[in-house]
Amino acid sequence: MTGVPALRFASVARSLGTAARASGLEVPAFRSPPRIPDVNRSLRRYPGGSVVSVKIKGRPLGRVVEDMVDGVLIANGVRGEASPRLRLALLRAALGEFLPDTQVLNTQVSDGGGVETSPVIRADSLPEAPAASTLEQPARVAERHTQAA
Repeated sequence: MTGVPALRFASVARSLGTAARASGLEVPAFRSPPRIPDVNRSLRRYPGGSVVSVKIKGRPLGRVVEDMVDGVLIANGVRGEASPRLRLALLRAALGEFLPDTQVLNTQVSDGGGVETSPVIRADSLPEAPAASTLEQPARVAERHTQAA
């Protein structure tokens, strides 16, 4: 099996949920694969929250995590000055030991009104996800997070 094992996907979803909540963001549910064929990521909005669907089969860990982080930011409508800071915080929380400082680059991004610095991961330089055991199924994974009242 190539790609990100389902257990790694679930672990990243939990880490992202914790970091997003700590940043005051709503935490979407994560699932795989997207219902729309031939897309790597999709977002569905519901009255009670959002669902970020990410393709994990045949994709490197870095790309999957980038799509998950982008899904959290898009679901929360994060734009402007807060976007690069939150993106970096979520990437670090999701990747932990896989994200040495040397793999975070700063790029200039124009968001209509001006230019801002945006952190980007070099996903191609991240290690491949560990091989899945024969017990893991590359099937759908739903990781739901609920906020404590």
